[in-house]
Amino acid sequence: MVAPVRSFSAELTIRLGFVPLSDCAPIAVAQETGIFERHGLHVELSRELGWASVRDKIIYGHLDAAQSIAGIAIALGLGINEMRCEVAVPMILNLHGNAITLATAISLDKIGRGEGLRNFLTYHWKKDRPFTLAVTHRYSSHFTLLKSWLNRNGVTAPDLVEIIFLPPSLMPRALKAGHIDGYCVGEPWNSESILTRTGWCPVTSSEIARGHPEKVLLLSGNFLREHKAESIRLVTALIEACQLCQSPAFREDMIAILALPAYTGASSQVLRNCLGPIFNSGVDRISATGFHIFHGDSVNRPSMDKASWVLSELRNAGTIPDGTCGALSRIFREDLYHAAEQNLTAHPSSSPPALGK
Repeated sequence: MVAPVRSFSAELTIRLGFVPLSDCAPIAVAQETGIFERHGLHVELSRELGWASVRDKIIYGHLDAAQSIAGIAIALGLGINEMRCEVAVPMILNLHGNAITLATAISLDKIGRGEGLRNFLTYHWKKDRPFTLAVTHRYSSHFTLLKSWLNRNGVTAPDLVEIIFLPPSLMPRALKAGHIDGYCVGEPWNSESILTRTGWCPVTSSEIARGHPEKVLLLSGNFLREHKAESIRLVTALIEACQLCQSPAFREDMIAILALPAYTGASSQVLRNCLGPIFNSGVDRISATGFHIFHGDSVNRPSMDKASWVLSELRNAGTIPDGTCGALSRIFREDLYHAAEQNLTAHPSSSPPALGK
């Protein structure tokens, strides 16, 4: 399926989608501090309920670019399930940022950090339905990370666990209502359950797969073809925003931005739990310095090793057939990233970002 070619006005507006998660921070920060404007861009943000909406709006040309899970980029670019659409990933927006949350009834003393889960489900599960866990999308890292965690803990029998798909923001209330028993999702939706004491976190994504790529910038192929210069400027602006998001001195400002109703609408306390120095998992307190990584050595580069990791994990989780292959370099575009990086070096921001522009 190919998105229709959009006609553009003289003054270009870039329609940029995002999902209300803590790791939409680079997009929110670039908008609220005026970084987009300083790079000569007029960006219209579109808050999406979940990744299916992002995928569909990219396919049908309703978005020019979006924050996305990397698996959608690969699925669209390789034409998996007949959903072919020309797309490009010119940068990685962040590493890590996810966690697994379980209902408090499935406590640490019953399953440990997961090592006792198989025994618990085999001999002590009393509900008249399968143990039910939620993730955001079949092509998401949440799905592959959850499957990896279950497999490591010996939970491989399909009749023991049912995995369902929900938008991120609906997961805490589904857990509280008892419709699900846990989930794997990005923040702040783990901390939402933890701080209301309806859930606890046995493991974060950085502990399951250290250094894993998380969200990417997804560009419509049509938009890139028609507006390559603006596409590179968009990447340049977001690299600058990622640098700012990684700065400890900016964290409180970033939390204030993400707490706005236009973005996550979560409380500052909830956001600070995963973006501050200490993460309260519901059973202990651990360092959160590596919970989200927005910038650093090669963090934002859409390299072939990151693309290959995503493809391999999708195969391991059974999401795509083992024989699935294609030119990942057509999707993960290091050339665009390097052009943006050079642009940022040659034309650094002339003024420091300020809230309220």
